[in-house]
Amino acid sequence: MDFAALEQQAQSYRAQMTAFLRDLIRLPGESTFEEPTARRIVQEMEQLGFDEARIDAMGNVIGSVGVGARLIAYDGHIDTVGVGKRENWDFDPFEGFETEAEIGGRGASDQLGGIVSAVYGARIMKDLGLLDDRYRVMVTGTVQEEDCDGLCWEYLIREEGIRPEFVVLTEPTDQGIYRGHRGRMEIRVEVGGLSCHGSAPERGDNAIYKMARILTEVEALNARLKDDAFLGKGTLAVSEIFFTSPSRCAVADSCAISIDRRLTDGETYLDALEEIRALPSVQKYGAEVSMYTYERPSYTGLVYPIDCYFPTWVIPATAGPVRAAVAAHRGLYGEPRVGKWTFSTNGVSIMGRNNIPCIGFGPGREAQAHAPNERTWKDELVRCAAVYAAIPTLYLEGETESSAGADVGAGAGADAGATNSAGTGADATSGTGATSGADATSGADATSATNKEQEGTHA
Repeated sequence: MDFAALEQQAQSYRAQMTAFLRDLIRLPGESTFEEPTARRIVQEMEQLGFDEARIDAMGNVIGSVGVGARLIAYDGHIDTVGVGKRENWDFDPFEGFETEAEIGGRGASDQLGGIVSAVYGARIMKDLGLLDDRYRVMVTGTVQEEDCDGLCWEYLIREEGIRPEFVVLTEPTDQGIYRGHRGRMEIRVEVGGLSCHGSAPERGDNAIYKMARILTEVEALNARLKDDAFLGKGTLAVSEIFFTSPSRCAVADSCAISIDRRLTDGETYLDALEEIRALPSVQKYGAEVSMYTYERPSYTGLVYPIDCYFPTWVIPATAGPVRAAVAAHRGLYGEPRVGKWTFSTNGVSIMGRNNIPCIGFGPGREAQAHAPNERTWKDELVRCAAVYAAIPTLYLEGETESSAGADVGAGAGADAGATNSAGTGADATSGTGATSGADATSGADATSATNKEQEGTHA
């Protein structure tokens, strides 16, 4: 592969990528309000000569180039969070700013820059003749990720029938190659009480006092959660508290909390629920422990209910997509750092629920996500577009080399793709049909490495 020509072509699009990103930043697009952003992305795809550019019934953008039977996808969510307090911004979050090196505005890092680089990476593949009859490339601009990560891909896989060989997630990675992250789930704990006049509290049963004791035990539980050498420790944090009471002069008759539970490798959603249910005060007061569901309509009006469970996922450093991304970065910009995200991505559905391998590489920094004065870097837009353009060819070349090596060493079990460290995906329940990695497509050496469980998709 001519890496110099590839990098030069990516650099030639620097100004166009900058203008495209600034256009997207100017279009406020929080979850369920992404329509103007989606239409602007389709417009850019059409101008760049994509073979397909459309919006599905949920509102996701689907663009593709090439005609091959095998599919490789690049995903970027196109919704953003809100801006928070405007006084914390040094500039207009939607008008943004531009310097020689930086572009600022809401969504610059998280993660409109990623979809910009993916669109132009696909164009570079066409420019340099890197597409052939073996594969085609799809770029998805997905909705509602900030509200419910992975929901969009549940729809794409189940309703659109899209099942790529692997997916490159374009979330910000501080220019590292990422191969997993912790999962998460949203838990609700509710306890009842009995109201009475506040002047005689002994006549009632104060639900807030009961919850106070539960909260102490929940806080202590965090220190006892499982740790993992690569993904890090499981955590929990109480994120919301609610109560009901007849008035400010009455004893509360119910109290509830929301828990943000981060799951590391080996933790299941069932385990996480049972840990809360086993707390002494939860049992003493008969508190109800449940998992939230998400049922908010997309901007098209589509409702696609799902449990608020987002599985942990990780693929091995030796997996074909990881090797291809590393080789692309090495050839263009030197040896990359290989790591993991702290936050969650659409990989919770793509890999976590559906055993489709994911890797991460995207412009911007994790620390910029959801922060005031968000920005990204023009050099990173260019670098990501170049790396994206190189990955498919290097993936197929690596697959050929792996197959040759497997043939030579087959008797000794040299084919890494024939084993699966996850076993059989035990604890599987209905919905996604947890396989033992047999559903993995070719070249992705161990697709379901840490899918310890699968869970029914719809609530």
